[in-house]
Amino acid sequence: MKGYVASFLDRASLVRLVKVGIVGVGNTVVSFGLFNLFLRLGMWSVAAVSLAFAVTTFLSYLVNRAWTFELRDGRVSGRETLHFYLVNLAAWAATAGTMWLAERILGPLTTLAANGVYLAVSGVILLPKFASYRDLVFGEALAAEAES
Repeated sequence: MKGYVASFLDRASLVRLVKVGIVGVGNTVVSFGLFNLFLRLGMWSVAAVSLAFAVTTFLSYLVNRAWTFELRDGRVSGRETLHFYLVNLAAWAATAGTMWLAERILGPLTTLAANGVYLAVSGVILLPKFASYRDLVFGEALAAEAES
């Protein structure tokens, strides 16, 4: 376990973590914009966050593969794609579930409160998403590239 934690502290991992954060911020801005648009259109907050998450997941995949992990081999495996979507499905479940729980506890949320919940969950899930992208999603491609 100690070695695994240490694997996040080398220069390459720290640079990638920063890049995942930058991509996450960009995607969050787009996602927040979509989320608020959907709220204004009268959508329920859980549906709005789900649709916004779905739209930005595809963008996140492309940018993280090409820029964050610098995989430009043009080969995207079904396994890699499936794992990326599964990681993001878990992130969506955490986000939508937290939004649902907040509404159950607090009652209907104002737009500001809903955005606060969304922002808090986005921050909490950043490191687990990075670890999953690095190890589960792009791990094989990174290992193959390292062997080359």
